[in-house]
Amino acid sequence: MVSAPARRIAALYAVERGISQRRACALMQVARSSLLYIPTLPQKNAPVTRAMHRLSRQYPRYGSRRIRVFLKREGFVVGKEKCSRLWAEQGLQVPRKRPRRKVAASRPRPLAPAKANSVWSYDFVFDACANGQQIKCLTVVDEFTREALAIDVAGSIRSGRVIEILSRLISVRGAPRYLRSDNVLNARGICKKGKSIPAKRNKPFGSYKEQTQQSSVLPRNEILARP
Repeated sequence: MVSAPARRIAALYAVERGISQRRACALMQVARSSLLYIPTLPQKNAPVTRAMHRLSRQYPRYGSRRIRVFLKREGFVVGKEKCSRLWAEQGLQVPRKRPRRKVAASRPRPLAPAKANSVWSYDFVFDACANGQQIKCLTVVDEFTREALAIDVAGSIRSGRVIEILSRLISVRGAPRYLRSDNVLNARGICKKGKSIPAKRNKPFGSYKEQTQQSSVLPRNEILARP
């Protein structure tokens, strides 16, 4: 709900843009008699708000209740509700402290790339066209050189398409030592001598969050392109 002062300001702006007062007041639901009204309450509360600003700079972590005590000591007797309202109108609320993100010491760390073509990362990025159609982008990046190895854009990208793009990159650049991703990808279709690995022997390419020295990421000799 828009307050009456805000509607009055909007009506005055409409009048400045060339709309008649009658039309502007009807649109903003403001009485014409109050259109040129000058409120006197801000001038009456000006000494209190100035004291609030001064105290907030002096005590930046204090809220309206503590500031009300200091105002009373300086001779400004303000009610609790009025003090809270003026404090909020002036935008002096103390921002809430955000809890710091705690990193578990026992959580495994992902391996840092030592050279080019040692660690690749792939992920999906989603966007939309001007007509609202959703598009999906597959991005492959070398973590050491930060080079974008491939960007594939389509309406839908299945696992077979991902394996095809990775196979093409491996056939051109060679297989990386590690392949990181948030998405677990089945290794069917990328195996030795172009043969399909049985389902019970399939290994995932791995997860970025779980990849460590003991991760299940396929090493170089198990990531081969299709013949």
